[in-house]
Amino acid sequence: MSSPLYIRMHAADNVAIVANDGGLPAGTVFPDGLRLVEHIPQGHKVALEDLAEGAVVRRYNVVIGYALHALARGSWINERTLRMPAAPELQGLPMATVKPPALAPLTGYTFEGYRNADGSVGTRNILAITTTVQCVAGVVDTAVQRIKRELLPRYPQVDDVVGLEHSYGCGVAIDAPDAIIPIRTLRNISRNPNFGGEVMVVSLGCEKLQPERLLPAEAPLVPMQRLGTAPALPVADAALDVVCLQAEEHVGFMSMIDSIVRQADVHLQRLNQRRRETVPVSELVVGVQCGGSDAFSGVTANPAVGFATDLLVRAGASVMFSEVTEVRDGIDQLTSRASTPEVAQAMIDQMAWYDAYLARGRADRSANTTPGNKKGGLSNIVEKAMGSIVKSGSTPITGVLAPGEKLREKGLIYAATPASDFICGTLQLAAGMNLHIFTTGRGTPYGLAACPVIKVATRTDLARRWHDLMDVNAGRIADGDATIEDTGWELFHLMIEIASGRKKTWAEHWKLHNALVLFNPAPVT
Repeated sequence: MSSPLYIRMHAADNVAIVANDGGLPAGTVFPDGLRLVEHIPQGHKVALEDLAEGAVVRRYNVVIGYALHALARGSWINERTLRMPAAPELQGLPMATVKPPALAPLTGYTFEGYRNADGSVGTRNILAITTTVQCVAGVVDTAVQRIKRELLPRYPQVDDVVGLEHSYGCGVAIDAPDAIIPIRTLRNISRNPNFGGEVMVVSLGCEKLQPERLLPAEAPLVPMQRLGTAPALPVADAALDVVCLQAEEHVGFMSMIDSIVRQADVHLQRLNQRRRETVPVSELVVGVQCGGSDAFSGVTANPAVGFATDLLVRAGASVMFSEVTEVRDGIDQLTSRASTPEVAQAMIDQMAWYDAYLARGRADRSANTTPGNKKGGLSNIVEKAMGSIVKSGSTPITGVLAPGEKLREKGLIYAATPASDFICGTLQLAAGMNLHIFTTGRGTPYGLAACPVIKVATRTDLARRWHDLMDVNAGRIADGDATIEDTGWELFHLMIEIASGRKKTWAEHWKLHNALVLFNPAPVT
């Protein structure tokens, strides 16, 4: 990209972003005569007109700020030159007012997945070992490494063994009202479709989060059912399978490890009987998320994901978008797209709950925009929110999930989560996600052990430098080498290949994954 280029998102915008790698120096003249009065880095905003002090600054046809002082045409617009608007009120919002024309159903697309006894479908065949408390994490990690080394080679149909490590379980106000959030999160993750209905728990013994509380009898476990033509093994008893480290039969560290390995072998035998079968794309449960965002996120990667989101919804699949603080400033766009006033109100309720949560911690929404976001051209959370929402596509929002809840419907779903990559991914796994799409502009090696993560780069420079970490280069859109629609279809077809196990993501290839982080707004004792 040699000639100077800027990208303007809407005809009413009075700023645009510089598209050229490395940015452009002072004195650069664009084809329309715009001259830069100072160096502007790639992705950062240039004033398209003279701006008086206090003047509205508009991008995406949305007010993203007010000029702190007079700025000449061609000036660099950034967080130091803008005053952020006040957060939108949660009263008087449009409620289910936008009725987009129905998109034609998308039929005939399938993938090869693992059908579970409860009707859900997995994209991977994984043994997960649930932990009730952080205290057992080291023991479980040692056991998992031994299981992978000694047992997993015997079971070629099993993709992996993972320990569901977290920092919850004891030293917390376990009976506080908000404690339900981390508890149901871990409960529902344990039953993620990629784990095949096999639930194995390692407990210390003295923790507050006892196994029976985590997985109560009133929500019985569904035993694994035989699939394919392999000989049947005895069906597992539906009782909770727990290895308790403080049990008297454990004499020494290796006794604990032996016990975990022995129980894991039982589950691996059953998981090894699973076989992929052809299922409709409607069985996909896709979580979309962005991290390490930049000004190109809302120009290239997120619009392409939004196009793919529409394709998935048209095919009958479920798609979750999330991150409360990254959509809060566009709440009017979301409530207006709700399928019903009740769905709109549910979104408002989640925003109000999170507002109160932030207020208790004396934090505000401006804390969301990171130093990396700003270096990538995002001046504040308002601008960031506009680019984030685009991942949700254009179809009506048909449901809302509170943190840790399990998804039980198809369509476009707002799953309320914090914006932290790791907490968002954890909560989407709890909702039942079997495939994850993650966009990034600054770059991050984020990954999940329980679910394939497709990484989408917003810029060609990032895709080139991180060629063995990024799965899709959406930067080609800004380069003029691809359209949003082209990239959306590319992503849609790649999802089918990865969900079917015919391809692996780079994160899977390198076995990159982050620890689970349970959202715990309850007090710590």
